[in-house]
Amino acid sequence: MDHHAYKHHLRDLQLDLVQWQTKAIADGRKVVVVLEGRDGAGKDGSIKRITEHLSTRATRVVALPKPSDRERSLWFFQRYVRHLPACGELVIFNRSWYNRAGVEPVMGFCTEQEHQDFLRDTPAFERMLTEAGIVLLKYWLDISKEEQAKRLDTRRTDPLKSLKVSDLDGVAQKKWKAYSAARNEMLTRTHTDTAPWWCVATDHKKDARINLMRHLVHHLSSDGAADRPDHDVLFRFEPEAIADGRLAK
Repeated sequence: MDHHAYKHHLRDLQLDLVQWQTKAIADGRKVVVVLEGRDGAGKDGSIKRITEHLSTRATRVVALPKPSDRERSLWFFQRYVRHLPACGELVIFNRSWYNRAGVEPVMGFCTEQEHQDFLRDTPAFERMLTEAGIVLLKYWLDISKEEQAKRLDTRRTDPLKSLKVSDLDGVAQKKWKAYSAARNEMLTRTHTDTAPWWCVATDHKKDARINLMRHLVHHLSSDGAADRPDHDVLFRFEPEAIADGRLAK
């Protein structure tokens, strides 16, 4: 997608989201968007474009730091529940409770029993959210190993991206296979009809952003004003995607 087409589509989609939010505030809708993916997959950039023109009072982005000693003693979902939306609010989780399915087991920050308990309990937790009237949309932003390496290298060399650098960047490539295995188990065991996973190929940032926003508009707006997303870029998870190359191995 060239720059001119990208800017044109981006403006139209941002306008669609503004119009959707105006109605959502009036109707008291509650929406949660979960963005997950490997380091460098484009979560921050996608969130910036989604929220750029939305109401700061009705839109919250939640990116929690590592839990305190007190928070580690709570029921696992408790620190996330407090950030759920009230009527008229949109909450975007830049990483979420799914840390327990990815970085925590891969890096040894939780026990295997805690990991398995999470995978067992999450479908029930998310069903309770939807039964309470919350619209829940979950996106896995997928990236190839080669593209991730390029983006992580750019973080280290570009001063404007220095705040994105984390200690975990250094092991993202070394533990690639472990993260792939964790992703596969997470998607397989927490993909449900109530709260399905939507996978986004992000090697091409502009295409990924536009298709993610198209999907949001289609699922949130009653008029479906935006074009439908390209299924080569964004698709509903199915187990076959793990083996057929749609998800990076």
